[in-house]
Amino acid sequence: MATRWTLSQAQALFEKPFLELMFEAQQIHRQHFDPRQVQVSTLLSIKTGACPEDCKYCPQSARYKTGLESERLMEVEEVLSSARKAKAAGSGRFCMGAAWKNPHERDMPYLEKMVQGVKAMGMETCMTLGSLSQQQAQRLAHAGLDYYNHNLDTSPEFYGSIITTRSYQERLDTLGEVREAGIKVCSGGIVGLGETVQDRAGLLVQLANLPEPPESVPINMLVKVKGTPMADNDDVDPFDFVRTIAVARIMMPKSHVRLSAGREQMSEQTQAMCFMAGANSIFYGCKLLTTPNPEEDKDLLLFRKLGLNPQHGTTQSGDNAQQQALAAQLLSADTEQFYNAAL
Repeated sequence: MATRWTLSQAQALFEKPFLELMFEAQQIHRQHFDPRQVQVSTLLSIKTGACPEDCKYCPQSARYKTGLESERLMEVEEVLSSARKAKAAGSGRFCMGAAWKNPHERDMPYLEKMVQGVKAMGMETCMTLGSLSQQQAQRLAHAGLDYYNHNLDTSPEFYGSIITTRSYQERLDTLGEVREAGIKVCSGGIVGLGETVQDRAGLLVQLANLPEPPESVPINMLVKVKGTPMADNDDVDPFDFVRTIAVARIMMPKSHVRLSAGREQMSEQTQAMCFMAGANSIFYGCKLLTTPNPEEDKDLLLFRKLGLNPQHGTTQSGDNAQQQALAAQLLSADTEQFYNAAL
């Protein structure tokens, strides 16, 4: 029977001594995953900017002057070309994001072709397109979509301070439609919005207590973008962020916990602690939608320093060439600062 978490239980985890929390999270992580395996994904913005929503953290909102130029939905072949490059670079999952409140019916045939094309390459597919109707979720499922991302962002209590154009219940409803259609759920939140520890605990309680916890839980550190209302928010203490990763791992032991946005501003040591705390998924590449991400070479070197390996894909088509490609890069990546023990 699935564990039903209470807010007080989640808060108690956050209040544990740091090293005890890390030890518990790592023990649970090892019960369900190979601690040296990390899922590697690539995220592409297939439609950028001009979003009607008012999410205070997001540079894609049409309400804020961030200097971001809006772009129309990419052509299908353009998306597939990016997917081929991602696979060649070692990614096993390709995620496609569009800055919409919800997809229009006229765009659905193109989205379906994108999913089908990426699946044909032997990669897992993921999309984040805003709210979905039951019919839209079913159409994407029939096209072969593996995962759908729709973050809850924060606790229900703090949510109204961040977003007013979409209710918390709407987000939960979309997750329900996705699950009902047979698509795996990807849902997480953001640390650094001005929330309290209780809000972080509340977010994780919402996720863990879904009828079925998300298969993938992205934990983002706020990327402060000039022009957004949260551009001057306080920095997140690295230990507080690592605690959030650890509590997510304990509360959702079978989920992939993704170290997502904000890695560009994290030290290697902070990222290493996140992996120790149970993070086992990253976005690989130089950009996350509209914000920077560590360059591929930096990720390769960090993987080598920590003895981490890219996780084998689970798709049936293809031959896991992406895993072999990334493994080859891990062996060949060399700098003056890093001794290549394989030589």
